[in-house]
Amino acid sequence: MLSDIILSAVFHWSQLLQPQFYIEHGGLWLLLFVVFAETGLFVGFFLPGDSLLFVAGIYSANIANEVFPTGNNEYLQLLILLVFISMAGIAGNAVGYWFGRKVGPAMYGWKENILFKQRYLTEAHEFYEKHGGGAIIVARFIPIIRTFAPIVAGIVQMDRKKFVSFNIIGCVAWVFSMLFAGHFLQKWILSEFGFDLKDHLEIIVLGIVLVTTAPVLAKLLINKKKTS
Repeated sequence: MLSDIILSAVFHWSQLLQPQFYIEHGGLWLLLFVVFAETGLFVGFFLPGDSLLFVAGIYSANIANEVFPTGNNEYLQLLILLVFISMAGIAGNAVGYWFGRKVGPAMYGWKENILFKQRYLTEAHEFYEKHGGGAIIVARFIPIIRTFAPIVAGIVQMDRKKFVSFNIIGCVAWVFSMLFAGHFLQKWILSEFGFDLKDHLEIIVLGIVLVTTAPVLAKLLINKKKTS
């Protein structure tokens, strides 16, 4: 009973949307699970993806040293995170693709609930039809779409070898860009302006969310205007 009171006092469900929560309480291993779950488990679309990797770049030294003693070698730290996180992302997409091939078609008959909406599948399918195999790469940079794109690729029976190639390229590009952006932007701003991004993560995360969700919001507004 006492443990439940303590837990409720220090934890709130909104923390699941805060990338620093995963880094502070689970480090690298929880980070890897989140990256995997975002695409490997279709209900993981609400988990932070871009912002989590960006913040991981800021804390790259702390996270990498959990696995290997890297000293102050920032490039080795980033390389370690790049390899581990890319593997988790590639595995997640592979599970999503397998899920799509096995049970994906039946998802179009599922009832909607708080975690699943039919429009997620429809939007991902339209995105795939528009961009073809390259959708697997582009989708990595778009929240929600990246969760359902591999599932749709499985539903439409995309060639396995083709999927694997696009999966690896897209995942490595996504992880590399987010990690290095977070790390070197933090380093540059701190040295030039004495401004530590670690003290203003809420603003940084909000900015990333707005930028990455802008294409999805724009598409929804355009579709709404067409139907009205």
